[in-house]
Amino acid sequence: MPLVSVVMPVHNSVATVGASVRSVLAQTHADVELLITDDASTDGSMDLLRDLARQDERVRPEAAPGQGGAAKARNLALARARGEYVAFLDSDDMWLAEKLERQLAFAADGDAPLTFTSYYKVDGDHAGEACDFTPNGRVIEARDRVTYRDMLVQDHIGALTAMYDRSRLGTRLMPDMPKRQDYALWLAIMRDGHPARGLREPLAIYRSGRAGSLSSNKLSLVEHNWRLYRDHEQLSLLRSTRALAGAAWHSARKARV
Repeated sequence: MPLVSVVMPVHNSVATVGASVRSVLAQTHADVELLITDDASTDGSMDLLRDLARQDERVRPEAAPGQGGAAKARNLALARARGEYVAFLDSDDMWLAEKLERQLAFAADGDAPLTFTSYYKVDGDHAGEACDFTPNGRVIEARDRVTYRDMLVQDHIGALTAMYDRSRLGTRLMPDMPKRQDYALWLAIMRDGHPARGLREPLAIYRSGRAGSLSSNKLSLVEHNWRLYRDHEQLSLLRSTRALAGAAWHSARKARV
């Protein structure tokens, strides 16, 4: 029963974070620590998190010293991780109850220290708990295997489904970038020679088009992808241009799903 450290950044998410937290606590694999960093919320999120922590000691919230963005919030949580595995969940997404159990078995059966799963994509105004969710047929399918080259033209990994083996990779922090920090982390792991494996089973619920979402404005990602290719991955001008063109095509195609 490996301990899983679940990393969750929170900023003004009082309307949704309760359901997100409860979806972690309801996992059939119960050996988890939920490491939450509140990134200077002003809506009562931290008060709610303290209440949830009093109800279940697995909930471990801490307030960031100041608003620093999602990457810093996640890294503050990662610095407290004790688990053999690290998994990620944002404060407005949810997991189905068997997510960790199924993914841990999948990871143990393979040779990839980075795994991910398929997930459901729902409208941003979807309300309710994961236990009440009715599959609506909109599934983002996970690929069986993803390499560094595959990832350069499209981020195939939904961050709400990603999990890495900390006993093999160590604690891997996210680069301090305003956007695409999760994408940069997956690329860094794969660049080190570790392809990712996907479990083709939808085990999480992603809210699309929500207000304030880091990925809600697709056009704004073009600049951030470019900076990722050029500065973080240090690709040539030609290779960066090709990757950006491929990313734009895949993003437009995915938006129609």
